Amino acid sequence: MSILSGKNILLGITAGIAAYKSANLVRLFIKAGANVKVVMTPASKDFITPLTLSTLSKNPVHSSFTNEEDDNAVWNNHVELGLWADYFIIAPATANSLSKMANGVCDNLLMATYLSAKCPVYFAPAMDLDMYKHKSTKRSFDLLKSFGNVMIPATSGELASGLVGEGRMAEPEDIVSFIEKDILNKLPLKDKKVLITAGPTYEAIDPVRFIGNHSSGKMGFEIAKAAANLGAQVILITGPTKESVSHSLIDIIHVTSALQMYDEVHKQYKSVDIAILSAAVADYKPKNVSDTKIKKKDSTLTIELEKTKDILASLGKVKKSQFLVGFALETNNELEHAKGKLNAKNLNLIVLNSLNDKGAGFGGSTNKVTFITDKGDVIEHSLKSKEDVANDLLNQILKQIHA
Repeated sequence: MSILSGKNILLGITAGIAAYKSANLVRLFIKAGANVKVVMTPASKDFITPLTLSTLSKNPVHSSFTNEEDDNAVWNNHVELGLWADYFIIAPATANSLSKMANGVCDNLLMATYLSAKCPVYFAPAMDLDMYKHKSTKRSFDLLKSFGNVMIPATSGELASGLVGEGRMAEPEDIVSFIEKDILNKLPLKDKKVLITAGPTYEAIDPVRFIGNHSSGKMGFEIAKAAANLGAQVILITGPTKESVSHSLIDIIHVTSALQMYDEVHKQYKSVDIAILSAAVADYKPKNVSDTKIKKKDSTLTIELEKTKDILASLGKVKKSQFLVGFALETNNELEHAKGKLNAKNLNLIVLNSLNDKGAGFGGSTNKVTFITDKGDVIEHSLKSKEDVANDLLNQILKQIHA
């Protein structure tokens, strides 16, 4: 999954021959999982039709402040467009439009939207060789970069004039790749490795039956996605679950039992910067596992259980520079038990949730948590989606790391 998945991308198109490449650019953003809207300058419609771009983006294309063909004219709100976008890409960006952007000239919807945007802005110049090298164009580049905009350099090649040289807009595939790499390089967990455990463990009774719990693994998977979206290389060790994730920064290791999870976690732990153990690992397992299916003979069945290895405590004992996070699911004296677990297992942070809270716990799409830090801070959160809880957790970890 691309880092652009789920992001809102506003594509600005100006009046250059390279606008014909914009159709493929929209298609690639959609393929990356992004939501795309297009704003065109009026003159750019001479090079590519709004119908093409609307069909590919599955959104209306805007080029003026009102829909001229509509008798009941509706204002196309440039402020709303700018606020909607997570990223604003102007490609192709002609010398004329770049000059307007650099000098605050606001004479069309695209320029008004650019001046209203709060998100990162990328621009991909496209013009002829002499225009690209002109001092006024270089000045526009420098001014725009000084404003915090990111330039996607033009390449060399055959130009519309027939000349060969610099000024050709980067190819759509290269534009997408450039943006993905630039975003990743600026993310707070870039070059960090994060270990996450998720789901239940199944402890075999015989070849057919097992002891397990109701954990779906959803919380751990959401944490993995949140960490990857912040640039981390994620190792996700999961017990049996129906959850799935596809992300270029997430490696999944499947296990079944507590012992298998213990072994895999310890295999990875030395190389990670952050470990978040959200899995619901069985506390006990059958002492003796039958090689054959146990037949139903008596009215009762006694199974002797023994403790499993405490993965979280074992990591706390060997912790060096790792930031270690545990989870505590409690039903009574919640805060007291969670604080005890935090101290006993040498954690930096523990996430407490209670089965007494409606909407929290296993199986659902929401959770209600309290963060307790190793400094004694208690931070309560309201009921939220597990996706939002995961984002809150990563933000709390970053806050503590950089404190």
